[in-house]
Amino acid sequence: MPAVSKGDGMRGLAVFISDIRNCKSKEAEIKRINKELANIRSKFKGDKALDGYSKKKYVCKLLFIFLLGHDIDFGHMEAVNLLSSNKYTEKQIGYLFISVLVNSNSELIRLINNAIKNDLASRNPTFMCLALHCIANVGSREMAEAFASEIPRILVAGDTMDSVKQSAALCLLRLHKTSPDLVPMGEWTSRVVHLLNDQHMGVVTAAVSLITCLCRKNPDDFKTCVSLAVSRLSRVTSRFILVWIDVLSCILFLMTYCHLLFRLSRHCFAFFNDAAVKGRLVECLETILNKAQEPPKSKKVQHSNAKNAILFEAISLIIHYDSEPNLLVRACNQLGQFLQHRETNLRYLALESMCTLASSEFSHEAVKTHIETVINALKTERDVSVRQRAADLLYAMCDRTNSKQIVSEMLSYLETADYSIREEIVLKVAVLAEKYAVDYSWYVDTILNLIRIAGDYVSEEVWYRVIQIVINRDDVQGYAAKTVFEALQAPACHENMVKVGGYILGEFGNLIAGDPRSSPLVQFNLLHSKFHLCSVSTRALLLSTYIKFINLFPETKPTIQDVLRSDSQIRNADVELQQRAVEYLKLSSVASTDVLATVLEEMPPFPERESSILAKLKKKKGPGAVSELEEGKKDANSEINGGVEATPSTAQSTPSPSADLLGFRSAPVTASAAPGSSNLLVDVFDTPSVSAAPGSEDHFLRFVCKNNGVLFENQLLQIGVKSEFRQNLGRMYLFYGNKTSVQFQSFTATVSCSPELLSHILRTKPVDPVVEGGAQVQQVLNIECLTDFDEAPPINIKFRYGGTLQNLTLKLPVTVNKFFQATEMPSQDFFQRWKQLSLPQQEAQKIFKANHPMDSEVTKAKLLGFGTALLENVDPNPDNYVGAGIVQTKSIQVGCLLRLEPNIQAQMYRLTLRTSKESVSKHLCELLSKQF
Repeated sequence: MPAVSKGDGMRGLAVFISDIRNCKSKEAEIKRINKELANIRSKFKGDKALDGYSKKKYVCKLLFIFLLGHDIDFGHMEAVNLLSSNKYTEKQIGYLFISVLVNSNSELIRLINNAIKNDLASRNPTFMCLALHCIANVGSREMAEAFASEIPRILVAGDTMDSVKQSAALCLLRLHKTSPDLVPMGEWTSRVVHLLNDQHMGVVTAAVSLITCLCRKNPDDFKTCVSLAVSRLSRVTSRFILVWIDVLSCILFLMTYCHLLFRLSRHCFAFFNDAAVKGRLVECLETILNKAQEPPKSKKVQHSNAKNAILFEAISLIIHYDSEPNLLVRACNQLGQFLQHRETNLRYLALESMCTLASSEFSHEAVKTHIETVINALKTERDVSVRQRAADLLYAMCDRTNSKQIVSEMLSYLETADYSIREEIVLKVAVLAEKYAVDYSWYVDTILNLIRIAGDYVSEEVWYRVIQIVINRDDVQGYAAKTVFEALQAPACHENMVKVGGYILGEFGNLIAGDPRSSPLVQFNLLHSKFHLCSVSTRALLLSTYIKFINLFPETKPTIQDVLRSDSQIRNADVELQQRAVEYLKLSSVASTDVLATVLEEMPPFPERESSILAKLKKKKGPGAVSELEEGKKDANSEINGGVEATPSTAQSTPSPSADLLGFRSAPVTASAAPGSSNLLVDVFDTPSVSAAPGSEDHFLRFVCKNNGVLFENQLLQIGVKSEFRQNLGRMYLFYGNKTSVQFQSFTATVSCSPELLSHILRTKPVDPVVEGGAQVQQVLNIECLTDFDEAPPINIKFRYGGTLQNLTLKLPVTVNKFFQATEMPSQDFFQRWKQLSLPQQEAQKIFKANHPMDSEVTKAKLLGFGTALLENVDPNPDNYVGAGIVQTKSIQVGCLLRLEPNIQAQMYRLTLRTSKESVSKHLCELLSKQF
């Protein structure tokens, strides 16, 4: 709200605001507001014409009421009438009301446009600025069509006041962002560039903002701006030396000016080759670095912030320039001083900038000198984002001289690392261990340790890769078999370790069979002891290992055949396991020794292909996150023992253990969709992984028991979700990230609810139609559950990428269990309520096979994430889980009781849900059963 001066004399507004502030309750405030609204409505509809002062006062009151959170559905026309006033205060309030309350699609836009045209033509600088501010605030396409050709004329006119030029530049910037096709700049380009020489600093900073945006689209048109910008920067820094801290206004200006100017230079740097311009820029950067070393002359925090803002922008430009070794080393040393600064933000920025410096051949060694400080940051930083940047920097600075130390430290940190960054650290350790291995036995040890420490976060790409290397290297096969055999003897052994052990022992178990402690039967019994604890895919792999054992160790044939012909295998409910058991039993019975040896011969070496681990890491971090060292620079010592170079660029294809283990059935690797693919609905489910690409239902089901995560990701776009629910209300934040360097245009995200879906979703923040390359935009959804429902609302996302329309439809992760209110109750109340819900239509029950390891802690976490309270000491069987909750909707409340009974031996669950409504029982049972 604008301040009310004595000259304005709006005593009625001041009294009204005072009355609102003195209200003792919300009800009293609403009563006072309704009384005032009735009074204003009667004044506007009265026979007596209101003068400008009265209109201004009443419009101001409406604006204040709106800012308190109340809807205003009248007064718009009176505000438009104020635009024709010749008094500044009346016109100002009219424009303010329009900027805040008038919708861009309003029928009043034409009247508003006429008033704006009159003010722009008046040549009154105050009125012109008000009109330009209104255009920028509303920013509708209709306004862009009306004024896009007029504003450039105002901007470059010789008689335009400086304040108007500044407003015109920022207004044009706004219109270019919202409607770039309507802002023709060809004829005005050179004259806009010359605004960099303007004497008014406000005009210069606004022009830099505009030029920075424009040159991204047509950089060739703005070549001349670089020399002008560097020349202006040189003059400013020369004066800046004399008043580094003494003149606060100059510092704050330079913070903004240099911040924008350096970004401008980075966009246009490739277009100048003038040695004099380069030399002058280097001098400016050296001046800033020199001044950064001087002791502060003031303890004011704004001085320090201004100085650091300029310094970081200078360092950013030095890093981009990447051709001045002296500047790069000096920048690295300056950042090293920030690594131990007491300010968390400065430490974060220093780590982030050093990650980029580590990829330069001139500054890589200088970055390595700070390794101990970075390791300490990884272990001791309280902020997880700073710890993540420290991990990124360790990854970037790793080479053959420090790889063992860095991998060891990252493995050590992994045991206590935040869950949000564990998978990323696992991928980095796997890439570094392979690339800089001194010998392959160390690599095998590292990956097995990785699985032991963070097995849940080791993706298939990682353990596939260790198998590829072992198969391709004769000198490490015996060591790998011995090491994995020892690892399998641990009482608690992760399933990924069982997969690696089953594959390697099936191929190379004979290399350690001479030792009585690892005889064939000992190997078989060790693997089979893990069999019933594993998922279907792992058990299928182990069955393939067993048939390999019959070929390698004929003495194990009777024992293994007994396992294959057992009812649990030959009559298994899973078709894959049953088929393998039947076929392997028959193969071992009828095939001769020679035929068996031919069919079950060792796997051949894998062909060399791009590393799927590195591809997964790039995908997780986004384009450009993996440094050039991994992309194209080869380490001279990356070849090990004269073998194949162990860099990610020479990685082999990923094996499919369930097929390739036998040596006679290879599954092709699934390629990901091309970056320019227009069918995003297909691309969303194509990943670099060789495993079967998940379907849309799998993506949606991930969020049944959690509220945050990545809903969708492909080569172009990443959609993150963060949501919170309370009773029948919820709020969801959707984050749309542009993973490319190309601008997304005409970006829309529309949520639609069918008549059957009775949850009300209201978009409270529209999505910006233009998403810059590498940028992220946010959308907020307010959700109200009106009654129970069983269909999630779809969201349709459309945008243009490279001229091609992309169209994607996904399910929003809004399910009825999100509106659970967990309910604690004693055992007696639970069983009493359980008996009351005994009608057949009130119960839903499902018996199903476990698709994941039956871990009690994971099960508890999923049930709590589902929304119910877990009731202890209620079920007579302590292995069962009992829960209770109430689904909160606007119209009804649905009580829910659940009971989950696991059968670990059979790897089965029985889930029973009882609610007061049949449809809710069935839907909740269906949702929850898919989580185990």
